[in-house]
Amino acid sequence: MDQHATDLLTDWDALRAGVPPVWARYTDLVVERATGSWVETPTGERYLDYTCGIGVTNTGHAHPRVVSAISEQAARGIHLQQNIVYHQPGLELHRRLPARFPNAAPGVEYGLFLSNSGAEAVEATMKLAKAATGRTSFIAFRGGFHGRTHGAMSLTTSSVKYRAHFDPLLPGIHFAPYPYPLRMGGADASLATTIAAIDELFASVVSPDDVAAIVVEPVLGEGGYVVPPDGFLPALREIADRHGILLAVDEVQSGYGRTGRFFATEWGEATPDIVIMAKGIASGLPLSGILAARSLLERLTPGSHGGTYGGNAVACAAALATLDVMDDERLPERAERIGGQMLSAISAMAKDRQHVAEVRGRGLMMAIEFADGEKLTPRPDLVKAMLGESMARNLLLLSCGTYGQAVRIIPPLVTTDEEVEIALRVIGESLEAIGA
Repeated sequence: MDQHATDLLTDWDALRAGVPPVWARYTDLVVERATGSWVETPTGERYLDYTCGIGVTNTGHAHPRVVSAISEQAARGIHLQQNIVYHQPGLELHRRLPARFPNAAPGVEYGLFLSNSGAEAVEATMKLAKAATGRTSFIAFRGGFHGRTHGAMSLTTSSVKYRAHFDPLLPGIHFAPYPYPLRMGGADASLATTIAAIDELFASVVSPDDVAAIVVEPVLGEGGYVVPPDGFLPALREIADRHGILLAVDEVQSGYGRTGRFFATEWGEATPDIVIMAKGIASGLPLSGILAARSLLERLTPGSHGGTYGGNAVACAAALATLDVMDDERLPERAERIGGQMLSAISAMAKDRQHVAEVRGRGLMMAIEFADGEKLTPRPDLVKAMLGESMARNLLLLSCGTYGQAVRIIPPLVTTDEEVEIALRVIGESLEAIGA
């Protein structure tokens, strides 16, 4: 290593010490540039990034069309605040995104509200549900992650680290088990358990006519990348309709082509009332939103909700370019194809490995769960070891699951066949190295 590289490392070490420890870290890498599926350090070391910024850079790092849209809009105007003026990218996004509403009901006109982060979109959903129904309670699911702001945190149970020491949280939040086929006796048994638990909540804890909304991830995210039984969302839709409850799907991590459909909700036939989205919406710029029927959105009266930066012009321009890339490069279809290939290959690698309990996923949202014995005792130690072995081979992966018992694999949807081959080789070598 030359002296310049050594000086850089020394400087970065000092600068990193100034970052507060609240940012729990997967790596200590400093990245100088990122392109496509790769990140590169100041010393030129390259890593295949299958973390995707936690499911954000679905179009890859610095997609040329997104970069161009950002640059062009920044030159025309950066902060054009929504309460004061309209801007072209925002108006166009309000026209185009509602057309993506999953399983749209015939004859319904849908609308869009824009904010900055997934947690903000969840907060907007909770306020909208209260305003529209006059009710104050919510049903969420064990293992769900919906954000770290106070309301969103109250819905979150994917790990105690997000909630610990912050009580009291919002009242009126009630939890049912998320259907987890591996740990609940299979698809049918898990769904039956979940529905029975909701019925029990209504019988013993909360009256259904006090519940404003059911908030649910179509595929469990931080809680373990669990794909629920196909009948899950339709069953929730039926419960919601029976009791006048809104159904809100949190597509923050599962949306924007990740599972092989634009929204994961499209894998079934249930029509939600509210769609929560963020992460992949603008390929890395801060933007989020909720979709709902215009008649429902209009229940939020002028001034009852908002934000200084929501619907930022540059972020909206990036979001429009993201939609174009999704369509022109057929990224959801690509995610379904490549995800199927990867899932089959990883399943074959993991076959007969005593510590691999399950390989699961949908599209390019995949996980390897490590556990021991009939009781499926979680093995987070093996997850940490695998992340280390993968990183040592220049592949970046993440963990998930309440106990940190699963490795999650989130490639950008633009990843090439050659990159997939590299990743699969590293995953195989890492499984072997940890003795799983």
